Amino acid sequence: MRHILRRHEIEADDWAHLGEEVAPGGALIVPLTALRAEPGRWASWAGALGIRLGPTEPVEDLTAGLPHIGLIAVEFAHSGDGRGYSQGRLLRTRLSFRGELRAVGAGVRQDQIFLLARCGFDAFELAPGEDLEAARRALSRYSVAYQPGAPGVSLSRQRLFAP
Repeated sequence: MRHILRRHEIEADDWAHLGEEVAPGGALIVPLTALRAEPGRWASWAGALGIRLGPTEPVEDLTAGLPHIGLIAVEFAHSGDGRGYSQGRLLRTRLSFRGELRAVGAGVRQDQIFLLARCGFDAFELAPGEDLEAARRALSRYSVAYQPGAPGVSLSRQRLFAP
């Protein structure tokens, strides 16, 4: 079973990615491309449906469906790609997304967790081999930031994530 870091806690992941085993009516994360290719299939999905957003996909494509989306997983293919930071910030600020915003992919490393959280990410599916406990500690690494964070984000543990 996969574990993730969600709001300062290490938890068993209750979401499956497309292609993984999922119980009927379970929570499933589907790539935006798959959602577009078979909209009827996903409209009839009985469980919770999350969207996986690739680095080149504009967040504005999700605008109409945001009130019905409980989770957006933003893909970080490698650690040098910063497009996901912008996507996360835009989802939280410009589009006012209040659901779970999760960083996923091989580029999600514990040394980036603090900055990802400042952009509005509240859940992290770390790259294989990364230490979840070290990532949890990284959320409290700094006590001062030069620029404001996304809405609902402050440096205190109690207010780092939106309710």
